[in-house]
Amino acid sequence: FFFDKGENASQAAENVNSVYGPDTITANHAQFWFRRFRSDNFDLKDPPRSGRPIVENVDKIMEIVESDRHVSTISIAQELNIAQKTVWNHLNKAGYKKKLDVWVPHELTQTNLMDRIS
Repeated sequence: FFFDKGENASQAAENVNSVYGPDTITANHAQFWFRRFRSDNFDLKDPPRSGRPIVENVDKIMEIVESDRHVSTISIAQELNIAQKTVWNHLNKAGYKKKLDVWVPHELTQTNLMDRIS
């Protein structure tokens, strides 16, 4: 809005801060956005970052665990060239827990639930 109106970034920051309260936006941050707008980039999302996609790592980790339930996080990390903590986090988010040196899903299956009831 302020960019189209022809104001500079400092004026825009002052106007936003007067309406929404102090420290809502800094002049530097407003300058960042004005720089983007001047280069005809009106996309509000950040551009994709470089590096290996996370989804690819998760899929590979899950393949390795499904093929060998006894595999260690260290060996997975070395094979995929990622941090061991990353492997651990992905397995925990996927619901896997290490029990007696075997990766098992944390959620119980219907069979497991029925065994507990009876």
